[in-house]
Amino acid sequence: MMGYLGEFAIAFFVSFIAMPIFMGILRMFGLYVVVQEQQCVVFELFGKVRQVITQPGLHSPWTRMGPLAMLLPLFGKKFVVDMRRDQTYLRSQTVNSEEGAPMGIGVWCEMNVSDPIAYLYKNNDPLGSLRANISNATVRSLSNLKLSEMLENRHSMSRTVRKEVSSKSKDWGYDVGSVYIRKVHFRDYGMIRQIEEKVVNRLRQVTGAIQQDGANRVSVIRSTAERQAAKEFARAAATRPRIVGAALSEIAQNQAIASAMFEVLETQNLIKSKALEVNVIPQGTPIVYEMAGNGR
Repeated sequence: MMGYLGEFAIAFFVSFIAMPIFMGILRMFGLYVVVQEQQCVVFELFGKVRQVITQPGLHSPWTRMGPLAMLLPLFGKKFVVDMRRDQTYLRSQTVNSEEGAPMGIGVWCEMNVSDPIAYLYKNNDPLGSLRANISNATVRSLSNLKLSEMLENRHSMSRTVRKEVSSKSKDWGYDVGSVYIRKVHFRDYGMIRQIEEKVVNRLRQVTGAIQQDGANRVSVIRSTAERQAAKEFARAAATRPRIVGAALSEIAQNQAIASAMFEVLETQNLIKSKALEVNVIPQGTPIVYEMAGNGR
C-alpha cells in the first residue's frame, strides 16, 4: 500500500508540477511556441521582424532563427495578433442633409486583421484610425443628401461608405467586411418636438375623421331602420281596419249573429267600465218612473 501511494505521489509531482515547470522553461528559451486558431505570432529581434507564424499548432522558432531564438527572451519581443473578425459601431455621426436638417447616422462595421506586419508597425492605433476613417467617410460621402434618401436608401449609403473605407484600411493591415447604416435619426430636439406635434395632430385628425365617419354611418343605418319600421307600422295600421271591416261585413249578413255580437260587446264594455251600480228597467216601464226610485 505504501509503495502504491509513493508511485502515485511521484506521478502526480511529475505530471502536474515538474512537467509544467519544464515546459515553461522551454518556452522561456524559445524552443517552442503554441499558436491558437485565428492567431498570429510575430517575433522581433534587434528591431527587425525575424519570423511570422500564422498557422495554428506547435512551432519551434529554432527551425528558422537558429541560435538567435535563445536571445528572444532577453532582447526580442513576441507579439500575438488576434486575427478573428471583429466589429465596431459608431453612434450618431453628424451629417447635414440637403435641406439643412442635422442628422445623426449610426454605422456598424466588421473587420479583421489581414496583414499583421502592417497592423503592428504602420500605425500606432490602427483600430482608432479605422474608426476615424469610417467616421470621416460617413460625413464626407453622405453629407448634402436629400432627407428622403437618408431615411429610405440605407443600402446604397452603406455601399458608398464601405467603398470609401476599404481602400485606406488595407494600408493599416485591416480587411473591412460588411458596413451597414443601422440608424438614421434627427439630432435637433426642437425639430423632433415639432415632428412629434405634427404626428400627434395628424393622429387626432385621423381619429376624429374615423369617429365622425362612424357616427355618420350609424346615423344612416338608424334612419334607414326607423324609416323601414315606420313603413311597416303604417302598413299594419292600414291593414287592421280593412280586416276588421271585412269581418264585420261578413257578420252583418246574418242579423241574429250581428245582434248577439253587439250585445256581447256592449256587455264587455259595461264590465270594463267598473260601474258600481247598474239600473235595470223592465220592458214597457216609463224611464222617468224608474229613475225616480219606484223600481229597481
